Amino acid sequence: MRGAAGGGWTGLKSGVGADVELKGTWIDDTFAEAFGMKFTRVIVTAHDEFWLQAALQELTGYGSSVIGCDAEVGVERRLGEGETPDGRTGAAVLLFAFSTEALGKALVNRIGQSVMTCATTAVYDGLPEAESRLPLGRSLRFFGDGYQKSKRLGGRRYWRIPVMDGEFVVEESVGVGRGVAGGNFVIEAAELNEALAAARRAVDTLAPMPELITPFPAGIARSGSKVGSRYAGLIASTADAFCPTLRGRVESRLHPDAHVALEVVIDGTTESVVAEGMRRAIEAAAGEGVVAISAGNYGGKLGKHPIHLRPLLAKGEPGGRA
Repeated sequence: MRGAAGGGWTGLKSGVGADVELKGTWIDDTFAEAFGMKFTRVIVTAHDEFWLQAALQELTGYGSSVIGCDAEVGVERRLGEGETPDGRTGAAVLLFAFSTEALGKALVNRIGQSVMTCATTAVYDGLPEAESRLPLGRSLRFFGDGYQKSKRLGGRRYWRIPVMDGEFVVEESVGVGRGVAGGNFVIEAAELNEALAAARRAVDTLAPMPELITPFPAGIARSGSKVGSRYAGLIASTADAFCPTLRGRVESRLHPDAHVALEVVIDGTTESVVAEGMRRAIEAAAGEGVVAISAGNYGGKLGKHPIHLRPLLAKGEPGGRA
């Protein structure tokens, strides 16, 4: 879940000082409330960049938030031909879900429908050392209708499923790890163009970092959320405290000079990875036109991984705490 639980603007109460500003941007005295999640990494390869991009676009689609999606999914990084099991162009993709069961279901559905269908692709395990495993090729092999074949190489089993351009090669199982999702910060700017530019700087800074993803469109969420709703049955609704059009109707958490807010959400393999990503991205986002940077949380009641902004930036190291 995303966004803030509420609470009024407190940034100006203690006075502006060097310890709470970054390149002229106010750093709110708050924290991001991240959650423990299960994750897996798969390596997708293809004949060339065109078909790889086609597979990645399908695989990562509708994978922004587990509020409504089966998993949070994103490309971790591109891989050179020397980094992939079959020597072809490829990419590492991370998938996150709240439970191993949910992750396994999303994984098989997404690989089966979005990657096996894409010409020339193959899929391999990106966490081979993990003890906990999820079936992948073991489940997808039945599509071969009895014509599928398996082969064991170096202690790892692969399935060869006949398809119309030859064979779809897929590893029998993939590893599962304990990750952290929902690390976040909110960029508050005076103007839309300034907010968009800052958000893009932040996401571009994260792009080369391994072990994390930013699952929302272009890495940016405009619709932060809070827990619950006035409407029965909804588990989340708009983060009204960060909506500029609701000033005067709700207790706003926006800086007085902010007219636009955008959120960057980070999922990673560990809390330290998420925190380091937050630190680097906030440093990239801060600057002219960005009046404040805040974060979404639920008062520490839900997530077990609070990441406080000011200590994180002051120490210049992951996992800062107030």
